[in-house]
Amino acid sequence: MSETNATTSAATEMAGQDWAALAGELERLLKLRSFPFGMKLFETVEAMEAVPRLRRPGKIHTVDQVVAQAARLGRTVGITGDDLVGDQCRAVVGLGDQGPKWQSGQHMVGVWYATPEDAGAHQQAMHIVPSGRYAGLAVSPIAQGRLDPPDILLFYATPGAMMYFINGLQWAGYKRFDWSVVGESSCADSWGRALSTRSPSLSIPCFAERRYGGVLDDEMLMALPPADVPKAIEGMKALAKNGFRYPFAQYGVQMDVREGMAASYPDRA
Repeated sequence: MSETNATTSAATEMAGQDWAALAGELERLLKLRSFPFGMKLFETVEAMEAVPRLRRPGKIHTVDQVVAQAARLGRTVGITGDDLVGDQCRAVVGLGDQGPKWQSGQHMVGVWYATPEDAGAHQQAMHIVPSGRYAGLAVSPIAQGRLDPPDILLFYATPGAMMYFINGLQWAGYKRFDWSVVGESSCADSWGRALSTRSPSLSIPCFAERRYGGVLDDEMLMALPPADVPKAIEGMKALAKNGFRYPFAQYGVQMDVREGMAASYPDRA
């Protein structure tokens, strides 16, 4: 089965999921402070606008702002390239020009990068959805079930919660994860990478996400296929039975460590 067919099959299997229950489990296990949300790309604007209770922006935004409206305000929002401030935002989600001018990164020279060569190298390092296929993108809190199923599921959480979620993913069918940091435009590390590769993608949100998207200093962003989330939840529940729960209880930096470790590793007593 091709990667595309496998992705389509996995998405179809998630259709009809109890999204409210899934969101509730994530919120309970990770103590989330914002809504888990989904993203879905549409080949036509008409298909996007058929999403129930969809809002269309009345102002020009960054994708970070649109994401924040779903994660912080609980809104379902649909956008086209015309709703976004520039090609940097449009390119990541496949809604805008990805030609030579964008690839040069000239708009970032002297702003984020010292030379045209540095700016161009940054553009080439970004994960982006190829342009030409999609006309719109919708974001919505998962619990509302309006994107059934979304292409990817995302949530903001603290570094400790992210590590616990990753531990849950790795409980059964262990896999090592290798992620990168592109720097500014780090949405390419999260939703850009997850939408284009359909694989779990962790990012450190960049300046633009924090300034325009309201991301807090202690938050990271996970984006991944929805089908991976039940697996991670089952893993976290198994870890909880072993005494590992988030938030992690502090043991003390001057305590004899053997008593604490003996609860999990009897040979360390």
